Amino acid sequence: MSDLSSRTVLVTGATSGIGYETARRLAERGATVLVHGRTAEDAQAATDRLIATAGIAAGRLRGFGADFTRLEEVEAMARRVVAEHPHLDALVNNAATAAPERHTLTADGNEIAFQVNFLAHYLLTCLLEPALTSRPGGRVVNVSSSLHRTAAIQWSDPHRARRYSRLAAYAQSQLALTVFAADPRVTAVSVHPGVCETDLLSLYANNGGPAAAGAAHVVRLCDPATEIVNGAYYDCDQRVEPAPAATEVRTVKRLNKLADQLVGHHA
Repeated sequence: MSDLSSRTVLVTGATSGIGYETARRLAERGATVLVHGRTAEDAQAATDRLIATAGIAAGRLRGFGADFTRLEEVEAMARRVVAEHPHLDALVNNAATAAPERHTLTADGNEIAFQVNFLAHYLLTCLLEPALTSRPGGRVVNVSSSLHRTAAIQWSDPHRARRYSRLAAYAQSQLALTVFAADPRVTAVSVHPGVCETDLLSLYANNGGPAAAGAAHVVRLCDPATEIVNGAYYDCDQRVEPAPAATEVRTVKRLNKLADQLVGHHA
């Protein structure tokens, strides 16, 4: 494991589960970690817990709040990150929500899982591109899911207003996030961190491994000592082929066009 003391990494959804454990492991290896939570208070509580229980120096942690169901908050957070950290070595797009049982739209008019799990990260990544590309080696790690293989993007009805299924909506968001890793603007990969004991466990199984085990696979991909190829997909620590749609140039361009339309003026 290499020393990460010169690295600055933003981890979304870092107040619990794999995101929290990812933030902890990165900070323990010396990285400056920008800890994202749904609110500033949530982010501060997570940083306080990391300081108190993991013995991490306060100077290595910064809290940022943004509710991903509101794209204006994502935009505001991105502007603040770029202003305070003009160079960013890595972005971990980890925040996720299980699609609810009933069809639910955000205030922005998007199906909630599609927005929180994909569109918010699409917008955040685009707005952070100047910081991620300010020096060579910047990378994005999308915490995706093996369920992306079961999905299809409903191009004419991405919000699934006509036929809604909780599992299908969640899987679609994970396929979109996996496809987005092949975007050429910033070097990015996707990873399925394994089935872990998190708030999303019910979508996968009755039992899962510790969140720290999943976080280890994410942290490995943040390490500059790990060579990555843009668009690569990992199942835990093994590079494997994603669903065929995830690497199709036409699909990447079509998804970017759709996402640009849905995030609108925030980009």
